[in-house]
Amino acid sequence: MKILVIHQVPYRKISYHLGIDHDRHDVTYVGRPVSLRQIPGDLRCSRIPLAEHDDLVAGVTARVQPSDGYEKVLSLSEFGILEAVHIRRHLGLPGPSPARVELVRDKVRMKEALAGSGIRHPRFVEAPPACGPLPWSGKTVLKPRSGASSEGVMVLETAREALSAYRKLPDPGSYQLEEHIEGDILHIDGLMQDGRFLELAASRYVNKPVEFAGGLPLGSHQIPLTQAQRDLAREVSFALGVEEGCVHLEAFHTADDELVFLEVANRVGGAGVVTAHERYSGVHLPSHEIAVRLGLERPPSAEPSGRYHGWLAFPGHHLPAGTAEVTLPEGLADHPCVDRLYVLPPDRPLPGHITYQEWECPVFIEASHTDAEELGRFLRACANGITVVSGTRVPAELGSAA
Repeated sequence: MKILVIHQVPYRKISYHLGIDHDRHDVTYVGRPVSLRQIPGDLRCSRIPLAEHDDLVAGVTARVQPSDGYEKVLSLSEFGILEAVHIRRHLGLPGPSPARVELVRDKVRMKEALAGSGIRHPRFVEAPPACGPLPWSGKTVLKPRSGASSEGVMVLETAREALSAYRKLPDPGSYQLEEHIEGDILHIDGLMQDGRFLELAASRYVNKPVEFAGGLPLGSHQIPLTQAQRDLAREVSFALGVEEGCVHLEAFHTADDELVFLEVANRVGGAGVVTAHERYSGVHLPSHEIAVRLGLERPPSAEPSGRYHGWLAFPGHHLPAGTAEVTLPEGLADHPCVDRLYVLPPDRPLPGHITYQEWECPVFIEASHTDAEELGRFLRACANGITVVSGTRVPAELGSAA
């Protein structure tokens, strides 16, 4: 099979070679030079570099043609799945429509599609009235209609404040307003094929994604999967027409035990989700998703650990430029819950952007326990007990960690 891979997610997060036999198939990677350099040098494949500032669709379609004979286009990034629709059309290949993909990219369209489904979601408006209030008065979330990592998300104390902030935006049409829901946030991660889940696991966040953007650590730990969580994942996927690939769904869990849909993506979750799921279930989600999307045999699974797994990431983008000065609780590296502990080397600068990558964060912990609640308590203690500050300043031209 001749496969075109739009390579955007770091190679070490996907490990394409686990899902594709590169000796058997003709694989071409297209991407920015920095992404192509991540591909193992001994991997049998072709590489097509894009110019650093090329528009993704224009850059790819200028370099590949229908006569090249590609049979599949693979894109696993949040910021490439809609673009892949246009690239497939350029190559004359079948695939989902733009309208279908927008349901898992556009946070307005996905909630509109849930109308009449019985699935509760926050009240929202695509664009507020020119004058007059929102349909609610309390705490309000102003966020981009598309995107990831809570970049650009603001939580305002009142609807009036949110309206004022919305009207000051340079591009308000790319944002939406929704009521704030009180409760913990869960993420439910799975893999679908032919409209049914092959894999599914639930996790509870430690802190909230929007707080990571503001400078607090973020983590999550797996919890026992309930029937209500299974039903929510199945019903949302059905309502949005998701039939294959990974699903990363977020939902509020309120004090009265209600699940309220937040948003969903048709891709694998970021941060420590892949590693946690693989250790918990034995299934490496990216390679299994690749097999499903390409119609290949799924790779073998490992033995489940018999433990609940989680992760905790500390941000550095909010700190002044410099290196990280990290203070860890004594004995943390040898704690029985800790599977791996990453600390940014003292000669590496703090990241200048929001990142959950373990090799870029000042501190990143992978942890596990046989009891989900004990694991949660441990990660929350780490979130409160570890400090990260900016140390010696480094020249701006050194950039962020690679």
